[in-house]
Amino acid sequence: MTASASRSPFTGRVLDSALDAIGNTPMIRMDRIAKAYGLKCNLYGKVEYFNAGGSVKDRMALTMLEVAEKEGTLIPGKSVLVEPSAGNTGAALAMMARLKGYRCIIVMPARMSADKDILLHAFGAEVVRTPDPTPCLVAVTKHLVELIPNAVLLNQFTNPNNPLAHERTTAPEMIAAIESTIGGDRPTSGKIDVFCSAGATGGTLTGVARALRRDHNPELKVIACDPTGSILAQPDSLNDPSAPISLEGTGLKFVPESFDRSCVSHWIKVKDSDGYDATLEIHRYEALLVGGSSGAAIAGLMKYLKSEEGWKEVGGVEGKNVVVLLPDGIRNYMTQGWFTDSFADAADSPYASQINAALDAVKDQYVSQRYLQPGR
Repeated sequence: MTASASRSPFTGRVLDSALDAIGNTPMIRMDRIAKAYGLKCNLYGKVEYFNAGGSVKDRMALTMLEVAEKEGTLIPGKSVLVEPSAGNTGAALAMMARLKGYRCIIVMPARMSADKDILLHAFGAEVVRTPDPTPCLVAVTKHLVELIPNAVLLNQFTNPNNPLAHERTTAPEMIAAIESTIGGDRPTSGKIDVFCSAGATGGTLTGVARALRRDHNPELKVIACDPTGSILAQPDSLNDPSAPISLEGTGLKFVPESFDRSCVSHWIKVKDSDGYDATLEIHRYEALLVGGSSGAAIAGLMKYLKSEEGWKEVGGVEGKNVVVLLPDGIRNYMTQGWFTDSFADAADSPYASQINAALDAVKDQYVSQRYLQPGR
């Protein structure tokens, strides 16, 4: 067993189901991207695609579901889960529904990736696609709940267990990780000085901010990154409601009850294109294949850290600790143009001549056996 394997929270024990592989995600130093931006502070990524269902949404989905079961709202073998989702909450609930014996219907906007549609079906969910405006998504969900016998809407947008899940799990994990760096070979303040995330339902931002300020650092700065076309940022003058949102999993055209926006210290607006570019930078520098909302967070965070205020207080200060939430992985976006197009300009291999020579050497033997197609 390697030293790194022995430190895994799941090593040395058998889990009862995939539900036990939710939480305890790694916090990883992002030294390479920090160096690329000239930062002096410590930069860490809380990498949530290591959750069993593939995203940070596993945490709150499990909490909402288990509370509903305890309250008798959800009855295995009888209840039907109906939930509006951009994809990740839907995937989390679909996975849990399969394990616990519920039927599951996910209502998802048409603009969301085909990859998410495929994933939801793989987990056994039924998927209802709606036109993009949020009111349509909500209206269709409400009608389904009224029309389907034993339908239950957990409603991530209003459910207090959404932020509560992050108060109880995500934040304590971050605190433990940062405190483990005290006494190490790098300068550290010993606390999380800045927490950054893109926002949507606001559950992660709200829950993590509450717990970190209450239990760890009352002076914590919270940076919320918001796409241009979203209306979440404050003041309202920052927003452009007429602009579309192409980034998935971040930004909304309404303010959900689950989002306590007073927890945010600084709002940073992010262009969709900048979010995609930053996502690819994370892939390139850190080999962490995250999704677009992670890129939105990094793009916004860098704008803040390189600003006059951000640089003076955090970005240019050795030992300051910055944690950015990386919500999901590239699994949900493998066929999206912003990702596939990134390979179009890839440089020719320096081994092109050797590769062609190796293929030519066996072409006559294997083309006849249909192993190797002509022209490949």
